[in-house]
Amino acid sequence: MSADWVAGVTRARALRTRCLGAEGIGEVAASPTLDDALRYLAATPYRHDVTPGATSAEGQRAVSATLLWHLRVLAGWQPANGADAIRALAAGFEISNTEHHLRALAADPRALSPRIHVPPHRLGALAIAWTRLARTRTPSELRNALAASVWGDPGGDSAAAVATGMRVSAALRLATTVPDAARWAAARLALLFGREMFVVGRRMPDVSTRRAARLLGPRAVSAGSYADFRQALPATARWLLEDVDEPADLWGAEAGWWKAVERDGRELLRRSHFGPRPVVGAVAVLSADAWRTRGALELAGRGGGPGDWPAEVLDAPG
Repeated sequence: MSADWVAGVTRARALRTRCLGAEGIGEVAASPTLDDALRYLAATPYRHDVTPGATSAEGQRAVSATLLWHLRVLAGWQPANGADAIRALAAGFEISNTEHHLRALAADPRALSPRIHVPPHRLGALAIAWTRLARTRTPSELRNALAASVWGDPGGDSAAAVATGMRVSAALRLATTVPDAARWAAARLALLFGREMFVVGRRMPDVSTRRAARLLGPRAVSAGSYADFRQALPATARWLLEDVDEPADLWGAEAGWWKAVERDGRELLRRSHFGPRPVVGAVAVLSADAWRTRGALELAGRGGGPGDWPAEVLDAPG
């Protein structure tokens, strides 16, 4: 591979030290109070944005902000196609920004209890179309801005249409931009589609269904039952749902997805040389660590302990 990758891959491998790891995540989860958990995190790689006295939601958002900062730094060390891969992998931050923005646009200004303003994630060079989306002033304007961008038309301006439309678009873009993440993208999309159709009972807008069919296949997206849906999925997506016999159990598949992403990420970091694969692996490992840390904070905020949390959330794969 080109020498352009040397600095980027070296940086990616160095970022492994920024993970809390299974032992640290277990310590957070076992904290008797949320403040104890936050004090613990204040001495870890997540210390930059964590502040004592924060709420559980604020603490979890601080963990996400630290992850985003690492990804922005990592992207700055990459050649153009490496930065593009990280941008596709980090699309969830722009989706989160857009969802909060849309809720603010749709809020009734006469409400006695207005929503607390959530500052947007600072995306920097990882932004896809956020600058344009942030300037919109109505839900219909937001939909039009999405339609004019690489996100594409979500098929509606409701919160559900925008959320699912952006996630379908992100999965498709990830699968085509980052081949090593295609399996993750397809399985995550299958989980999203299955929840929407067979748990919530809400059909996606036609435009999103057509996009989803490009990864999941036309038979799967037109299936009338969960059993038929699961059977029709391609192997790239079906692996996540193999042991999920009922739609009501889909909630637990997310932990399995993160476990696979982290395991694959570690393998990409361990076996690959200079090129995009170690960078993709680093993003996967950092993201899974942040996801588990957020879950551990949620548990600490409820006064729980590791025995009350699914083991697959707390245990990193070997």
